[in-house]
Amino acid sequence: MRVLVLEDGPELGAEIAGGLRSLGYAVDLVATIADADLSVTVNDYDCLVLDRVLPDGDGLKLVRALRGAGSRVPALMLTAMDTVGDRVGGFADGADDYLVKPFAFAELAARVGALCRRTEQPRPPVLRAGGLEVDTARKRIRRDGVLLSVGAKEFAVLELLMVRAGQVVSRAELIEHCWDEQADPLSNVVDAVIAQLRRKLGAPVISTVRGAGYLIDGPAT
Repeated sequence: MRVLVLEDGPELGAEIAGGLRSLGYAVDLVATIADADLSVTVNDYDCLVLDRVLPDGDGLKLVRALRGAGSRVPALMLTAMDTVGDRVGGFADGADDYLVKPFAFAELAARVGALCRRTEQPRPPVLRAGGLEVDTARKRIRRDGVLLSVGAKEFAVLELLMVRAGQVVSRAELIEHCWDEQADPLSNVVDAVIAQLRRKLGAPVISTVRGAGYLIDGPAT
């Protein structure tokens, strides 16, 4: 899942981005509406987290522009503007959720997760293929009934492969969905995570399709 965070406070922005990354999200952090507009032009996001009071205007301006262009990407307004009129106006302009500062990160993460799920095709919370079981709600992986310990990035990669089980997933797609824009598409970050997963999963689960990408035999059920 890829999230754009628009927050001009350096410390708060870094805290939000770091917290979401620790949960396995790919996060792009920007501080102005202009930078956010550029990001949504070149990247596909599963959710936007937007401040309102920014150096170059109101974050709702971006939401209005996106809705006017037909985009339905979920947007959560994260702001100190807390009056009923502020919240009602935010929803009227196309926001999907509204969280007032100060906030608990656990609540923000839960709301982001709920919004991201809106962009997914309906699927069961637990994906299975062969002896592999991925619980997307609890972030747990089991192989032949044995609970495995994996990192957030490993889980994100495996989840996408399981969602697409039976189909080849390219390195470019994995980087697009599981890493932020700081990732170098020519680096070996994908290969490194795949290698870690293979060591932890044991017997061959993830196949390499030379010149195309990676595959989990499926489909997942």
